[in-house]
Amino acid sequence: MTRTVIVTENAPSLPAPLSQGVRKGPVLQVSGQLPLAPDTGEVVGTTVAEQTAQVLRNVTAVLKAGGAGMQDVVMLRVYLTDPAHMAEMNEVYAAAVGEPFPARTTVYMQLPPGLLVEIDALAVLDD
Repeated sequence: MTRTVIVTENAPSLPAPLSQGVRKGPVLQVSGQLPLAPDTGEVVGTTVAEQTAQVLRNVTAVLKAGGAGMQDVVMLRVYLTDPAHMAEMNEVYAAAVGEPFPARTTVYMQLPPGLLVEIDALAVLDD
């Protein structure tokens, strides 16, 4: 199976040595997405709700570029900077991801200043 790097202008390019996504066979891994605008690289929003919405738009853009959609996601990993943000993040997450929800892990960690959330995704396609 060939390993294919996924690149899209509809998600930000990250200032790190990584690909936006990588697909090998039916498996597509989306790198951790940050709340950055694809066109400017600037942080979108100051609340965890605003940032979560942007992060999930970025995740969805990489999924689409790799031939997948949220319905193909089997696992999402959410990285938050503050446990107090869980309820607000969950509201936006539930609306954007939709049921049936994929498996999920939530981890609390330190992100660069101004960033409140990061999310990565693992999708498995039918083809």
